[in-house]
Amino acid sequence: QVQLVESGGGLVQAGGSLRLSCEASGRTFESYTMGWFRQAPGKERDFVASINRSGGSTTYADSVKGRFTISRVNAKNTVYLQMNSLKPEDTAVYYCAAVRATMTRRLSQSYDYWGQGTQVTVSS
Repeated sequence: QVQLVESGGGLVQAGGSLRLSCEASGRTFESYTMGWFRQAPGKERDFVASINRSGGSTTYADSVKGRFTISRVNAKNTVYLQMNSLKPEDTAVYYCAAVRATMTRRLSQSYDYWGQGTQVTVSS
């Protein structure tokens, strides 16, 4: 069982930056592929980014490529999402997810564990 706790959300102006963190419980964090997803009001949960268990491979949604960076520090059981050049359309609840796997995953159905989410609001 893995428990995930996100933090770092908030209100920011367009063009600004935020860094989200997701801390995982347990001793086997390095066995898990991690992902970030987001859900805006009235919309489906969308893939944002994923990182494999070693941190050597990442993948991004086209909408965030070049603006967001996913990273992890296995010694801290933490995955990060650095978000730069934020746009109003990035406004959503951001969720961290985990699955015991070796490669990155883009489908929400692929993940077994989810955090409670953190709100990101970008004002224009």
